[in-house]
Amino acid sequence: MAVERVSGEGSPVGRVLRSSALHSVVAAVLVGALFLVGTGAEPLGAYGSVVSGALGPDGIGATLTTGTSILGLAVALAIPMRAGLLNLGGDGQSVLGGIAAAATGLYAPLPAPLAVLAALLAGMLAGAVYAAAAAVCQNRFGVPLLVSSLLLSYPAMSFASYLARFPLKEEGSSLPQTRRLPDGVELPAFGSSTVTVGLVLVVVAAGVFVFADARTATGYEIRMTGLNPRFAAYAGVEGPRLTLRLMALSGAVAGLVGAIGVLSFPYRFIDGSLTAGGHTWTGLTAALLASAAPIGTAVAALFFAALEVGGLAMERATEVPRELTQVLQAVVIVFLAARLRFTRRRAKKAASPKEDL
Repeated sequence: MAVERVSGEGSPVGRVLRSSALHSVVAAVLVGALFLVGTGAEPLGAYGSVVSGALGPDGIGATLTTGTSILGLAVALAIPMRAGLLNLGGDGQSVLGGIAAAATGLYAPLPAPLAVLAALLAGMLAGAVYAAAAAVCQNRFGVPLLVSSLLLSYPAMSFASYLARFPLKEEGSSLPQTRRLPDGVELPAFGSSTVTVGLVLVVVAAGVFVFADARTATGYEIRMTGLNPRFAAYAGVEGPRLTLRLMALSGAVAGLVGAIGVLSFPYRFIDGSLTAGGHTWTGLTAALLASAAPIGTAVAALFFAALEVGGLAMERATEVPRELTQVLQAVVIVFLAARLRFTRRRAKKAASPKEDL
């Protein structure tokens, strides 16, 4: 009778324990502990303040508010990344979504609930159209997507800045900001917190991404294109058309994030406010850490949101600069890249004797 070997290698727990992302996070935590020891701080106490500051009663609201933007942008950037496409224009797409939502909310002659819906749709449309323009640059003119999407962000942010400083500027204000949206043209908040229904919208977008990736033919085509573009093209997947669709979806989600930011406190578009936190790049880091897998991207985004908010609590409690949390994010990516490189090199060496045979 054959004896089956009991092992966790094929189980979900086993895959998690062997994942490069988990190893990178653990390595970053250890490196961070060394930094803390070097500054004279106590690592356990510092990390404890990060956890309590991010997930405690006084910090969970800020974590969810920050997580709304990071999760939304992480999902937006993970959509094309799943097919091996890199969208670096999240800043421009979210800013255009925000200014489009502000203009719609200010001037749409609609009841407040319909004005909110129109502002959200306007933000998504603005982001989708602008992201699709980057795809057109690649498909028609041969400009690499990562270059076109990144460079198109600058005129978008400049245009939004112009609108906030001149045509839409609040009269009498010294700040580059639009007028406050009319009463009722805002996303409902949960209680007295700063967390709004925008979080629900972003979670729904993430849920649709998870479902489409796992349960639809389009999701299979996207994954297949990301793994092997040549095989996908041979199987009949039209690369340029898929690029256009994915970039439009990516831009729509990024524009939604910008619209949510405007329809939440302080209920106006403020020049630079949507990009000041660097949430686009944090979302990109989360997508890279999870290799654009939908559930992993969501978990990584919330992890980085908690790290960002908890860093402020750590700075107050231990006098350790909150920039340490940014160092941890960078170290996570460095270790992830190094481990993936090592894994590929080891696989190549293992395959070379077979090729010789």
